[in-house]
Amino acid sequence: MLDKNGIAKRIAKELQDGWYVNLGIGIPTLIANYIPQGISVEFQSENGILGMGPFPFEGEEDADLINAGKQTITAMKGASIFDSATSFAMIRGQHINLTVLGAMEVADNGDIANWKIPGRMVKGMGGAMDLVASAENIIVAMMHTNKRGQSKLLRQCTLPLTGTRCVKKVVTNLAVMDITPNGFKLLERAPGVSVEDIQNATEGRLIVEGDIPEMEV
Repeated sequence: MLDKNGIAKRIAKELQDGWYVNLGIGIPTLIANYIPQGISVEFQSENGILGMGPFPFEGEEDADLINAGKQTITAMKGASIFDSATSFAMIRGQHINLTVLGAMEVADNGDIANWKIPGRMVKGMGGAMDLVASAENIIVAMMHTNKRGQSKLLRQCTLPLTGTRCVKKVVTNLAVMDITPNGFKLLERAPGVSVEDIQNATEGRLIVEGDIPEMEV
């Protein structure tokens, strides 16, 4: 199966030349380290940067240059810094071609829960609800199961929803799946992972058609 960097590498293959891409907190931030050769992509972080680069090397961090998750980042040549109002105008105005988010749960109809676990303190929902309400192309990067081995790909989310019927594709440590009206459609399986492994780890409806290829990362 994949680790977090493997998930990021696989999602990076979805990027297209000229796209503006918002990277959410967690696994999505790693995607900036794996831009395919030959394409130009502008990464946006909702706290106010367009032209976000890969993570800095140790000793080269700038504490004033951070992403939405408060991790230190780099800025590409020509990057711009702006306020949150401008950042969310980009998001709400649908100027972002792709949004990549982490999630605690995803339902097989495209619902996503990624902002709150009841009983735990949170600072707020952040920009997640704006992103899922405005974006037309959302990929979720997540682990397939939680620490107790329970599926996070469900028939129906149990946690408070961030958005409904908005996720288009899910990439986990086990598989790549499209969201369809009939459930999760299995497209690729992670190296060393069988279709049966994925079926056993998926609580939601899973569509398996023909031979499922092993993903290349």
